[in-house]
Amino acid sequence: MSDETGSAHDEQDKQENQAAHDGKSAEKKDDGQRRDDSEDDDGNKKSNGKNGDDGDEGKRKKPGKKPLIILAIVVIILAIVAFVWWFATRNQITTDDAYTDGNAITMAPKVSGYVVNLAVNDNVYVHRGDLLVVIDKRDYQAKVDEAQAQVGLAKAQLHAAEVQLDIARVQYPAQFRQAKAQTSSAEANFRQAQAQYVRQHAVDQRATSQQNVDTADAQRQSASASVEQARAQQQTASLVPQQIRQTEATVEERRQQVQQAEAQLEQAQLNLSYCEVRSPSDGWITRRNVQLGTFLQAGVALFSIVTPEVWVTANFKESQLERMRPGDKVTVGVDAFPQLHLHGHIDSVQLGTGSRFSAFPAENATGNFVKIVQRVPVKIVIDDGVPHDHPLALGLSVTPKVFLK
Repeated sequence: MSDETGSAHDEQDKQENQAAHDGKSAEKKDDGQRRDDSEDDDGNKKSNGKNGDDGDEGKRKKPGKKPLIILAIVVIILAIVAFVWWFATRNQITTDDAYTDGNAITMAPKVSGYVVNLAVNDNVYVHRGDLLVVIDKRDYQAKVDEAQAQVGLAKAQLHAAEVQLDIARVQYPAQFRQAKAQTSSAEANFRQAQAQYVRQHAVDQRATSQQNVDTADAQRQSASASVEQARAQQQTASLVPQQIRQTEATVEERRQQVQQAEAQLEQAQLNLSYCEVRSPSDGWITRRNVQLGTFLQAGVALFSIVTPEVWVTANFKESQLERMRPGDKVTVGVDAFPQLHLHGHIDSVQLGTGSRFSAFPAENATGNFVKIVQRVPVKIVIDDGVPHDHPLALGLSVTPKVFLK
């Protein structure tokens, strides 16, 4: 019984081992089959790809020399164009840092007062001498009348002094001669009194009286005093040239007073004329800052007058000025009017860079220094091309092109 059982077990184990071996063999066979299939697929694909390449190579043509020739021609053309452009522009210098410039006359009154007449408006064209503004004249007319009265008074005083000079030229010499005559008369009286005095003292006292002696003494002393007085008056009267010069100085003083009064009258008349503000030049009224009835202070800006003369201020780099000279021809393009082309020439080059004349010039002697290319203003005068019916405004951006000699 046990033997049969053991043999049954052995047989069962063999069957299980055989089944496992058969399963492994089947798996290996399946794996091999899959590998073969994959190899076949790959091989087919590879063979198919190879066959496609062979077909394309058969159809593709070899590259020719035509593209290279076209490329060489294009390069040569570009080189020729570049050379022609360089050759044509080698003597031209341009910049976009340029603007139109001109004279802008700031108008301001020289006297104060209320505006009683405003004869202009914004952006209108005026001619030289045109009346622009009228200030109230009444106060200044009163000043003129007062100055005229002062001139009349000074002239009257001058005439009186001139008459006095004419009198002095006759009076002072006559007074001198009169003084001399009085001196001679006083001396004669003194000599007579002296002789009487001598006689009274020379005779015997019994032949005269004491009264006669005293009278002779008194007459002698009186005659002597008269001589001293006459001599003093003669000495005073002898200053005839000095007295005449004194009178002449008075006349000159009156004459200067007349000139002073006339100067005050002229100033008053000028102030009266300043009440009318007139245009000093032809131009356009801009930036008007006055209205009818406004009280104006002397020196306060009313408006500006832009004159017709316009030029260009171009700020070229300092490295562009080597060959630039006054008189070089210039063409100017205006950004605001692309169709407008102006022609002009270089008038002058400013003797100083823009930074040198700025409000706060650079202090290169302090701290670290960084070199910056400076720009120098160049004045370009426009010769022709400016339209008469449409003037150029100041400050427009322009592009000048300088043709170097």
